[in-house]
Amino acid sequence: MTFATAAAVSESFVPLSVPVDAGRAAVRGEFATVLTLRHAGARPVRLRYELVGRADAPVVVLAGGISAHRHVAANTEFAEKGWAEGLVAAGRALDPASLRILAFDFLGADGALDVPIDTADQADALAVLLDHLGIDRLHGFVGYSYGALVGQQFAIRHRARVTRLVAVSGAHRPHPYAAAWRALQRRAVALGQLQCAESHGLSLARQFAMLSYRTPEEFGERFDAAPEVVNGRVRVAAEDYLDAAGAQYVGRTPVEAYLRLSESIDLHRVDPAAISVPTVVVAVEGDRLVPLADLVGLVEGLGPFGSLRVLRSPYGHDAFLKETDRIDAILANAFRTPGENA
Repeated sequence: MTFATAAAVSESFVPLSVPVDAGRAAVRGEFATVLTLRHAGARPVRLRYELVGRADAPVVVLAGGISAHRHVAANTEFAEKGWAEGLVAAGRALDPASLRILAFDFLGADGALDVPIDTADQADALAVLLDHLGIDRLHGFVGYSYGALVGQQFAIRHRARVTRLVAVSGAHRPHPYAAAWRALQRRAVALGQLQCAESHGLSLARQFAMLSYRTPEEFGERFDAAPEVVNGRVRVAAEDYLDAAGAQYVGRTPVEAYLRLSESIDLHRVDPAAISVPTVVVAVEGDRLVPLADLVGLVEGLGPFGSLRVLRSPYGHDAFLKETDRIDAILANAFRTPGENA
């Protein structure tokens, strides 16, 4: 059952009987629609997407964290680097020669939707997008972090439209420790706004977030140099790295997008027993945002539909983006597992 309504698509609409981007390696598009949001009612939105791969290949959705977007990897049409570079490539499990990879910009990512956004809203937006593209059923949904939460909602709300789910570092509910961390990050933004220094607040929030994404072990290896005294102030070795991460994030992220998508993580709640598609849950030891115990709880709730893979990595929550070979091996196994008749 779909809890979304669509209306007034743009001139880029493609009739459902016509394969999108037939004969092309990649295509981007967007269209206008109206979605009924869980906490805000009917709202006009624009859905933006990118498809990579053969027009006749099975479709897999790839969705990342709240900073991810529709461009997953460089291709012949769009040469810029993507957020999942190395995972979507020749010879990989997500090879555009054998699969068609679909990614979309999350609702709110453009900063234009300044209302509470639920992961259920993202799942319903994807269903509307699939209707627009004439895609009846997904061969799989691969979600990392926030994308894993959206994947869970999609598997519940649109069960008939997905064959399998891979959920990496995303549990069925936020851990209170992680939620508290995000709340403080949002307060940093609010403090910046009060001081007419919104970008500084957002930069600081991102720097706090980077500490939660990575591990003390990684910082111990990379930033073990002695502190320096600069202009009468002590500066520790990691500050250049954190400053750069904050500046880069501010340059590409609207403040409203960060705040609303951060809140969306904390709004997420699903009953694992409601997910009835084969689901591979991937946990990372040392992930301080999504502890292993929470993902074990998710798998237990999934019952016969769930299986667990555990990685040890110094990259913590960011292991999906750094441990390319190991994640690819997990994906390859997941897509070898029969699921079409589940």
